Amino acid sequence: MLFDSLMKTKSSLEILRTVFGHKNFRNPQEEIISTVMRGEDCLALMPTSAGKSLCFQIPSLLREGCGIVISPLIALMKDQVDSLKEMGVKADAINSSLTFEEIREIERKLKNNELDLLYVAPERLLNSSFLFLLKKVKIALFAIDEAHCISQWGHDFRPEYLKLSVLREEFPRVPAVALTATADVPTRNEILSKLNLPPENVFLSSFDRPNINYTVVEKNNGRSQLFEFLKNNKGRSGIIYCMSRKKVEELALWLKNKGLDAHAYHAGLDERVRRANQEYFIREEAVIMVATVAFGMGIDKPNVRFVAHMDLPKSMEAYYQETGRAGRDGLPSKAWMAYGLDNIVFLKKMIDTSEANDERKFLEKKKLDSLLGYCEAIQCRRQVILNYFGEEYSKKCNNCDNCLDPKQSWDGTLIAQKALSAVFWAKQRFGVYHLTQILRGEKTEKIRQFRHDELSVFGIGKEVSSNDWKAIFRQLIAGDYLSVDAEQFGAIKLTKKSGDILKGKEKVFFREFEKKVKQSSQKNSNPFRQKHDFKEDFQNKLFEDLRNFRLKLSKERGVAPYHIFIDKTLIQMAEQRPQSLREMRDLHGVGNFKLRRYGKLFLDFLQQVQ
Repeated sequence: MLFDSLMKTKSSLEILRTVFGHKNFRNPQEEIISTVMRGEDCLALMPTSAGKSLCFQIPSLLREGCGIVISPLIALMKDQVDSLKEMGVKADAINSSLTFEEIREIERKLKNNELDLLYVAPERLLNSSFLFLLKKVKIALFAIDEAHCISQWGHDFRPEYLKLSVLREEFPRVPAVALTATADVPTRNEILSKLNLPPENVFLSSFDRPNINYTVVEKNNGRSQLFEFLKNNKGRSGIIYCMSRKKVEELALWLKNKGLDAHAYHAGLDERVRRANQEYFIREEAVIMVATVAFGMGIDKPNVRFVAHMDLPKSMEAYYQETGRAGRDGLPSKAWMAYGLDNIVFLKKMIDTSEANDERKFLEKKKLDSLLGYCEAIQCRRQVILNYFGEEYSKKCNNCDNCLDPKQSWDGTLIAQKALSAVFWAKQRFGVYHLTQILRGEKTEKIRQFRHDELSVFGIGKEVSSNDWKAIFRQLIAGDYLSVDAEQFGAIKLTKKSGDILKGKEKVFFREFEKKVKQSSQKNSNPFRQKHDFKEDFQNKLFEDLRNFRLKLSKERGVAPYHIFIDKTLIQMAEQRPQSLREMRDLHGVGNFKLRRYGKLFLDFLQQVQ
């Protein structure tokens, strides 16, 4: 208990340094913590890896009582609790994976003031018996993590989050902090309204993740393109997202047969297999997880070096959140996506055939259109992302494919008119493949059957390759100059915007067609190499040796490697080669508890390899 009383008398900066091993706060962490310490409610919008968790973890250690954290996923709770325990913080979680006896023991600790932080699912929090228990104990604060889940118009809606307004009614004197990394302006307003939070206490950090390199490629041969990307990221952990469960399993098997340590994850897998694959990904170093979007929200693994999308996400919010799972440690990482016409057709069909009302469909189409605009953009990708979230970013980032390998636009009005004319004369009943054959003058059996070789547009686009016509149709659909009829098996239709193009009242500009992907932008995936330019390989080898030693320790102790030290700490260790515990204490992420637990072990190892 002496440790507890000492914690309550320290300042937030002291806690940051002694417990979490960080030297200084990042904006707006300190201001958020000060607001909560005053007993005020607030909303914090900060990108993944910006240190959101510290904004409620530190006040929970400073204020009297236990901090109650509402979190939507068991994996998310477990990862944060394990990490906190490795720092000496008394944290626990109550969720459906625990036995009745285990839950009773945690509740006993809560009653006896033996916990600093308790993580619970919203369903548990709203349970009447649990609410009754909370009224009998001292609560430091409520933290509502992943607060965007409250928005019915967001990308990750959870109905149970809507009932969290009960906190203001039942515990009016306990400060509440809502946190999210992904929320556009309407979603932010909805969070404030539903949770009764004061609009003057909104803290908005930059959404920029400068360590992430963004790349989007036109999907030609998706697997070959992916494998080329993975070759340049050999030995690194990553996540590959696919749209369907079948594609996840097939791709994971294909990569395994190629010699990569790849595993599948989706909601349809046996629960034991799913849990085992997730644990393996967390505890090993160079694992690739092929997954649907069911995987990821609960993963705090900081050294995920890449996130690859083999299919389009549904929105910019989903894309931003999923790519944000790369490089949580702040080291150079990659967000790579291959997308094609089939993705657009599939997603538009999903929206059109869903049971959602017209308002919801309209919103989902707008969100998808924003993502398509991002994919087809020729400007800096970081500009497009940040502008979408209402943040101005006027300079070039020089860390995306459009900055490193600039694309040009060209006047494609005449080509667009040919494509739209083909759609018109084919009576808006056929898909892109057939329309391309008409434009290229290919006399196939189907062309003859429908007498499309007699159309005036037959063969007017011979000079354009089939692949380029595919790209043209993709860009016309992305720009809403054409639409896809889901009920007619993907038939291409004209839109309101088509007429102005056909009449020459409006011009169309296309993104330059991609040639062979340049490999230069995929090189140097080693985070040590990217961040430092050394004349010799010793530090790089020492970094790898330290990673192997950390992995050995993690297996012996049954914890994730990054719960011991993250890569950023090991890089500093390789650079500075500390000779004493005092020097070790100055490294990033080395708090007092970790110094006592691991300091001497790593010092001894450094002595052996020098």
